[in-house]
Amino acid sequence: MYTHVFFSLRGSSSGAVGSPGPGLVDDENRESGEEDEPMDQASESAVVRRLHTLVAPIVADLGLDLYDLEFGAGLLKITVDTPPGSPGGVDVDALSQCTRLVSRELDHSDPIPGHYTLEVSSPGLERNLRTPHHFRREVGKTVNVRLRDVVNDERRVTGVLVSADDQGIVVLADDGERSIAYSQIDRARTVFVWGAAPKPGSKGRPAASKKARPTADSSSPARKRSTQSKKSGDKS
Repeated sequence: MYTHVFFSLRGSSSGAVGSPGPGLVDDENRESGEEDEPMDQASESAVVRRLHTLVAPIVADLGLDLYDLEFGAGLLKITVDTPPGSPGGVDVDALSQCTRLVSRELDHSDPIPGHYTLEVSSPGLERNLRTPHHFRREVGKTVNVRLRDVVNDERRVTGVLVSADDQGIVVLADDGERSIAYSQIDRARTVFVWGAAPKPGSKGRPAASKKARPTADSSSPARKRSTQSKKSGDKS
C-alpha cells in the first residue's frame, strides 16, 4: 500500500541554486544581513543544463526516470518516476536512496554557490505536464488542459490524450478530438480516474469514470517528497 510520505533532512553541503527562499539564509548571513544575489535567466538555464548532466546518470543507475528538473527561488526540485509501463510507483526506499546519492554528487561537484533547498519527489497520481516528453509518456490517460489567449473556445479542455509529438497534442474530449499546439497550452496535468481510459482512437469516454479522491488507504501511489536545506562550500 502506498501512502503520502514527507521527511525533511538538514544538509550541510553544497550545490546552491538561485537565491535563498524564506528561512534558508544561514545564521552567519542572517546576523550580517547578507543574502545571495538572485540569478538572471541565462544563468539559471546554464545551471539547469549542468544539473541535468549531474543528476540524470544517478537516476538512471537506480532504474528510474528523471521526470523533471526545475530550479528557482532557492529551490532545486527533482522529480523521478518509474519507467513507463511499470506496475507501481517510486517507493520510499528508492526515493531516499536517490536523495542521498544526488546530495552527495552536489556536495562533490558544488555546481552553484549560494543557498538552496533540494527536493526530490515522485510525480504522484496527478502530475503536471510541461514538456513534449511528459505528454508522450501519458498518452492514453485523461488530461486537463488550460489554454491561453482564448477568444471563443472554452478555456479548459478535458479528455483522453490520444497522441503527442514535438508540435502539440490531440485530446479526445466530449465534443470530439481537439488538436492543441504547445504554444496554446498555459497549464496541463493528468487526471486520475477510476477505471480504464479508452484506447487512443476509440470513440467516447468511459461513462462510469469519475475523478478519484484518494485517501490514506488508497492502494494507488501517492506523491512522495524528500527535502534538504543545503549551502555551498560546507562539505560534510
